[in-house]
Amino acid sequence: MAHANPGRTADRPGPHGFTLADIENAQNLVALFLSRADVLGDRPFLYAKTDGEWRSISWADAARQVCLLAESLVGLGLDKGDRVLLVSENRPQWCIADLAIMAAGLITVPAYTTNTVHDHQHVLENSGARAVILSGPKLAKNLMPAVAASNRADHIIAMEPIRPPQATNYHDMAALMQGDADAARRAVNARIAGITREDPACIIYTSGTGGSPRGVRQHHGALLHNAAGAGDVIANDFGWSEERFLSFLPLSHAYEHTGGQAFPIALGAEIFYSEGLDKLAGNIEEVRPTIMVVVPRLFEVLRTRILKQLAKQGKLAETMAQRASRLSERKGEGKSRPLIDSAEDMLLERVLRPKARAKFGGRVKALVSGGAPLTPEIGYFFTGLGMPLLQGYGQTEAGPIISVNRPSTGLKMDTVGTPLRGVEVRIAEDSEILVRGELVMHGYWRNAEETARTLKDGWLHTGDIGHIDNRGRIVITDRKKDMIINDKGDNVAPQRVEGMLTLQPEIGQAMVSGDRKPYLVGLIVPDTEWAAEWARENGRTGDWTDWRDDAEFGAAIRAAVDRVNADLSVIEKVRRIMIADEPFSIENEEMTPSIKIRRHKLRERYGERLNAMYR
Repeated sequence: MAHANPGRTADRPGPHGFTLADIENAQNLVALFLSRADVLGDRPFLYAKTDGEWRSISWADAARQVCLLAESLVGLGLDKGDRVLLVSENRPQWCIADLAIMAAGLITVPAYTTNTVHDHQHVLENSGARAVILSGPKLAKNLMPAVAASNRADHIIAMEPIRPPQATNYHDMAALMQGDADAARRAVNARIAGITREDPACIIYTSGTGGSPRGVRQHHGALLHNAAGAGDVIANDFGWSEERFLSFLPLSHAYEHTGGQAFPIALGAEIFYSEGLDKLAGNIEEVRPTIMVVVPRLFEVLRTRILKQLAKQGKLAETMAQRASRLSERKGEGKSRPLIDSAEDMLLERVLRPKARAKFGGRVKALVSGGAPLTPEIGYFFTGLGMPLLQGYGQTEAGPIISVNRPSTGLKMDTVGTPLRGVEVRIAEDSEILVRGELVMHGYWRNAEETARTLKDGWLHTGDIGHIDNRGRIVITDRKKDMIINDKGDNVAPQRVEGMLTLQPEIGQAMVSGDRKPYLVGLIVPDTEWAAEWARENGRTGDWTDWRDDAEFGAAIRAAVDRVNADLSVIEKVRRIMIADEPFSIENEEMTPSIKIRRHKLRERYGERLNAMYR
């Protein structure tokens, strides 16, 4: 069974005469960026907040900085194909450095800001990076010891002053962006004329949910193919206009690197860099983005906050939100009631949705969810509030976007939509999802064995299990390697159960276990806000980690699990639970930087206690 989406719809051109053909025919990402900059000139491109104000760098100024930095990198003696490690928080200089590395004929190696010294050392040694570009002293604390230990990187380039290791050539990034801009542009033009879509653009190290990260070799064609496919969705389902993105997820992750950088560049959009999670809600209202690329966990948090606000407004507001969600679900399922739903839709559009949209700035065309499975209720909730939530699917090994839900094929939230234009998908005999197209990586860096295991006859073996529905949409049931097989041979998809658990207000995070066991058990992290409210009402002090063993507290969590069990099959029910010692986090290595749980780490820590629940 296969599905290909190679065709072309009647493309609607974007502003300034831009077209999807521009993206599809671009020779490399830098050439596309410079062509956009030549047209957009002094229009704002990259924004960051400084001293309480959003300040911008224009397209023309960004192009000037990119070309000057590229020529300085070449001047340092870096040769075509050399790798450059890039370690920085999301900021305009991240984008400029990334494009400059590519413009110099080099390969960007993005690294997570949360990396430990060991993580950085692994990436440095595996990639063989000859230079490092970093933001400043904060990230230097873990990076510089790794540079010294690995004996890699001939050059250290900093956006802010740092104290570099001895015997290392140290450079100020701003100083490397000085000189003859016209001459630098001519040199870059000549160099990139020889860079094709087949040439490597970056090596992105996977998050490592199951072990040491592997370097994925992404070529220019993969990034451009993804940008054109995503552009097709925006242009033909929503209308391509003056777009604005709010960059929040780490740019070191393929999802944001493509969806939050290459894609906006292709659209000629503005990019605003968020100040962080604690200020995200305020940033959204200020920036008023048209497109937001986020992971499911953030949508879960935002949904919880919105529901609490609605509860304060009274029963009517809560009821209307529920009706809006059910309406979007009926539409997605293709079960709408024309007259009744039309009237209800008009009422919601007048009374509820304007207030909800205002919390997101009032201009959102689409919210895009990716990086992990989205619980359908979350998708229907936001779509019902008038902000279509498009669940995407992909992997670092595929650019990373493989498919996405779109209104033209129906926003059915238990699917991840149809493949992007130019992507071919096939379901193997064992139900594994296979992918082919220009988006597929050229292999893992210096890992021929794993490459051979993952790429076979041009097909990417995703490791995901699923099928294709009657409208060509991909339905994922679980990760092949994460599937739980109980002692009777039944297959259980843990992510479905975990997603339902975390919808409960009492539960913040969850992992279920039960491979080769008679039933499932659950590891639960209580929701912090709910736990604080419970403590006030029940006369407890401290936080939930102080009363993990409290019988009444445990009973309240158990009641939430029982509500979920009522909607699960016999083999999916969570029979016993334990409360975790602390939240799963990036810092304790129990979550990846893209907010996926690291099952192997949790099993290492809690394995004996989880097994004890079967005795």
